[in-house]
Amino acid sequence: MKNYGEVLKEHRLMIGKTLLEVKNATGISNQNLSRWESGKAIPSIAFCERLADYYKITLDELIGRKLY
Repeated sequence: MKNYGEVLKEHRLMIGKTLLEVKNATGISNQNLSRWESGKAIPSIAFCERLADYYKITLDELIGRKLY
């Protein structure tokens, strides 16, 4: 099972964006994005909503949650 950071990074790479591009589009600092993707920190729900909207996915998809 992938950790949260790996899933976040996967979504970013799937749309072909750099951390800087995500930062510029969302207003989320490059440092925060990097820390989240490396698993050193976990974003708040507000930041998760912003990222999910940017990636055009649901919050469940953003965190790699699959409903069975």
